[in-house]
Amino acid sequence: MPVLSIQELRARLGRGQRLIGIDPGSRAIGLALSDVGVTLASPYGSLRRGKLRDNAAEIIGIARRENAGGLVVGLPLLMDGSVGPVAQAARDWALALSEATGLPVALWDERLSTAQANRFLIDEADLSRRKRAAAVDRMAAALVLQSAIDASR
Repeated sequence: MPVLSIQELRARLGRGQRLIGIDPGSRAIGLALSDVGVTLASPYGSLRRGKLRDNAAEIIGIARRENAGGLVVGLPLLMDGSVGPVAQAARDWALALSEATGLPVALWDERLSTAQANRFLIDEADLSRRKRAAAVDRMAAALVLQSAIDASR
């Protein structure tokens, strides 16, 4: 499956289908879920990064449970907006995940989403370092998904 624009991905969603936001980290994969109207993103959870086959099976299970029809994967561009090795690896992983799950995928710029999530969790939620570590991946995924949703209107 090719990478779609966020507008193309939204156009492919069936009635009442949601989007899954994904922040692919090296150790954990943050997950977020849109509402059925695709207007609001909420942190959902995180998965331990493992073999693609295993992560894809977990994401397929979530998509079935939550009636999700597409994936928005964070793309870690360099600060100047160019694609570096980490962004290329994320793009390749997103394409492989789309193929493994059968779900269409859009990529979305995630520059500074983890830093923004950490700042929010420190300033607003006042979470300890240990609790922040558990929440930051899913919060970053929600920020990426919300940004994509907002831009697709």
